[in-house]
Amino acid sequence: MNEKIHHGRNIKRFREMMGVKQEALAHELGEEWSQKKISLLEQKEEVEEELLRQVGEILRIPVEAFQNFDEEQAINIISSTFHHTQGIVNYNPTFQNNPIDKIIQLHEDKIALYERMLKEKDEMMGKLEKLLNR
Repeated sequence: MNEKIHHGRNIKRFREMMGVKQEALAHELGEEWSQKKISLLEQKEEVEEELLRQVGEILRIPVEAFQNFDEEQAINIISSTFHHTQGIVNYNPTFQNNPIDKIIQLHEDKIALYERMLKEKDEMMGKLEKLLNR
């Protein structure tokens, strides 16, 4: 059960988690890139380290995440890290420097940022409405 880690599939997973469209990633990678080329990249089992590094910089994800993330492993880590007892979830902090924890934190930070941006937008809309109704 020692399957190779699929770099392209990992790029796609993390890109989608970060809410980045293929077109946007292609634009960031440069003129020679297109949405179709990103789609083909995401189908490749193995991607050159330099390209993984570039994608990692754009998505702000460590290269190791693309190289090491394996869904089977993640499920095993999650199931051995979280224990359900009497309806309470106990976290076992043995995986403190885990790339998955970093990714989850990035995702939570992104959600917090969106919430702050929405709040600021609502406040600005309120101010604009007050100005218009004078």
